[in-house]
Amino acid sequence: MNDADIRKYANLMRELELTGLEIKEDNRVVRLERSPAVPAPVQEVVAAAPSAPAPSAPAGGEGTAVTSPMVGVFYAAPAENAEPFVKVGDRVKRGQTLCIVEAMKLMNEIMAEMDGEIVEICAQNGQVVDFGCPLFRIKGL
Repeated sequence: MNDADIRKYANLMRELELTGLEIKEDNRVVRLERSPAVPAPVQEVVAAAPSAPAPSAPAGGEGTAVTSPMVGVFYAAPAENAEPFVKVGDRVKRGQTLCIVEAMKLMNEIMAEMDGEIVEICAQNGQVVDFGCPLFRIKGL
């Protein structure tokens, strides 16, 4: 198999959105793999997030930021049709679940590190968040 064949298969993988392809030719086996692309709906949510109004966003970034400890998808509620864990104005206790960040099919609960009041929710439900991305701002009591 030559470079042109490999490029042809790589383009086919991209076109069909495949993450892996194994080709058996004569006595040789060639396996091509690539990272999966971010699904289009997630990209739309991320693109729309900055234009969406932040709920009761305080001026000047009041409060202590709760940041994401990992790259993943932010979920404000435990299930699709459930009430969010917290809302702006809610008082929280240290150790209380604020949200879930899904990473590699694992649901990671993000807990409050202090007692306080939620003054800002910085991420949108379903948004991809990076390590260190602010998720909430909590004003201590």
